[in-house]
Amino acid sequence: MRSLKTKVRKTKTKKIKSDLSQTEVKFISSILIPLLFFLGSLYANYLAITYATLGIGNSTTDILLDNLPVINTDMIFSEGALLLVISVIIIFFRRPKTVPFALKSLGLLVYFRSVFITMTHLAPYPDRIMTDLSNFSFLSADADLFFSGHTAVPFMLGLIYWQNKRLRLSYIIASVVAGIAVLLGHLHYSIDVFSAYFIAYGTYIIAQRLFKKDYKRLEQSLLKEGK
Repeated sequence: MRSLKTKVRKTKTKKIKSDLSQTEVKFISSILIPLLFFLGSLYANYLAITYATLGIGNSTTDILLDNLPVINTDMIFSEGALLLVISVIIIFFRRPKTVPFALKSLGLLVYFRSVFITMTHLAPYPDRIMTDLSNFSFLSADADLFFSGHTAVPFMLGLIYWQNKRLRLSYIIASVVAGIAVLLGHLHYSIDVFSAYFIAYGTYIIAQRLFKKDYKRLEQSLLKEGK
């Protein structure tokens, strides 16, 4: 009887260990891989900025910036970006099943932006404000104009969390406010801002096709939340 009980215990222990190892693998694939994908996009963004800065060209005219007065919108540009990051972290903790698709989608957007940065070497508009983010050249610099990340990222988040009305409206409003802020501060050319919406939407559609399982998990999570 004792030997039988010992065998049963060993079997249960092996099963628990097996279940734990499977859980660990699932965790790695669902959280760490998307996180590494996103961090890789930030590094690609840094490399693109470095390359574009070395070969920065001349500034150009802009139909909107030529006619808009310069207004100091640094609080929206810098502190607003920080608040956006904090809001995303809170959402990730509250809605962990949405993390894989969100990270992969945002990472894909940053990868696309990195490619565009290497192609476009326009100098910033001469009459512009200086911002607190100027000290973080690995994230943003004078040569990374196309397209506006401040406009595209909150809009992308609005698309990702579209089924949650509160989040959708909050992020789309944030995107519009950010777009107006960078134009009033003469931090981006108008094409950088208006194109950001089209590129973000196109990236979102591509992400849906590439990351189908993650999107389905996100969709199911948000649908359950709405019930």
